[in-house]
Amino acid sequence: MKIRVNGEERLIQSNKSISLNKTMKLLGYSPSTVVVELNKLIINSEEWKEKYVKHGDNLEIVSIVGGG
Repeated sequence: MKIRVNGEERLIQSNKSISLNKTMKLLGYSPSTVVVELNKLIINSEEWKEKYVKHGDNLEIVSIVGGG
């Protein structure tokens, strides 16, 4: 399935919707280091297992960086 991640088209090896949790793992992200927006809605990492990504969806992923 094709999705858009931070404005770039990406191909995920799945023929059906998959959980946001699995999608993020496939993309190489950890829930403790990013904030995710799925189709313009911010999704708390605790909800990743209940939210599903389907063909054509848009993800915006922002990495959290510590410092001061």
